[in-house]
Amino acid sequence: MNNFSIFTADRGTHVKIVVVSLIASIIVITVGITARTGADTASMQASSTIVKATKPVMATTTGAATIR
Repeated sequence: MNNFSIFTADRGTHVKIVVVSLIASIIVITVGITARTGADTASMQASSTIVKATKPVMATTTGAATIR
């Protein structure tokens, strides 16, 4: 058996690669779905404030003026 290359691998090796990647993707998706930030969207919308832009601000770094 020459399973060192993806092109010459037998069917069993290809099935193992697909199964391992499927399990890994399911784990990543499950962790992503169950991750919480600590605040739900309803309470976050009620407590958010709107900040309006006022006038331009000049920021300086190392003596040279940069307008942002």
